Amino acid sequence: MTSKIVLVTGGNRGIGNHIVSQLARQGAHVYLAARDASRGRAAADVLTDQNLEVEFIHLDVTDAASVAAAAARVDEANGRLDVLVNNAAITSGLEPASAMTTENLRRTYETNVFGVATVTNAFLPLLRRSPAPRIVNVSSGMGSISMIADPDVELTKLNQAAYQSSKAALNALTVLYANELRDEGVKVNAVCPGYRATRLNGGLPTPGAGHPADGARVAVKMAMIDDDGPTAQFLGDNGAIYPW
Repeated sequence: MTSKIVLVTGGNRGIGNHIVSQLARQGAHVYLAARDASRGRAAADVLTDQNLEVEFIHLDVTDAASVAAAAARVDEANGRLDVLVNNAAITSGLEPASAMTTENLRRTYETNVFGVATVTNAFLPLLRRSPAPRIVNVSSGMGSISMIADPDVELTKLNQAAYQSSKAALNALTVLYANELRDEGVKVNAVCPGYRATRLNGGLPTPGAGHPADGARVAVKMAMIDDDGPTAQFLGDNGAIYPW
């Protein structure tokens, strides 16, 4: 058995880039997927210069043809995929529900929800050929309906309707995939990397934001779980199991 074959979407910067780096340092062959070819190649080159097995692959989660081409390339090179990390995400407007535009809502869902479904379904045939297939969806505690309904949870008092509802939808998809694929041994989990200093914050104040590398660790942990590891679980960066 060769090293694990992993693909990480949105891997050229931020938390995704640290997920790529940390998995490669654990011996995996990692496809760094990015929609911007020049930035993706540059990010991959930095890691390959450190003697890590990282390979750039062009993949735009909102472009079905791009996703299909990436899946075909991984299939031709390896015949399987062991781990898929759905990390790519955007914020498109941070307005509350009463002020959000349907344009921003659609744009956010296109990447954060539809993109995840497109990528996951395209790579499922390859994951099914793995002896230990894993899917990790990078979500947010701000998408936990239980948490945002709790007035004592300070962070989730924020009302960023497009982003938060897209993560709630992603959480639901995580459970649905996990339930469907449970008997096949495909483990599907969601993780919350916590509040990190990344461009995803879209101009939000960053005091108190942690380092992206720390947020990446929970995704890496769930990517590498053993056969007795969980499925249909939502794990926070502090190790706590979050409510859906």
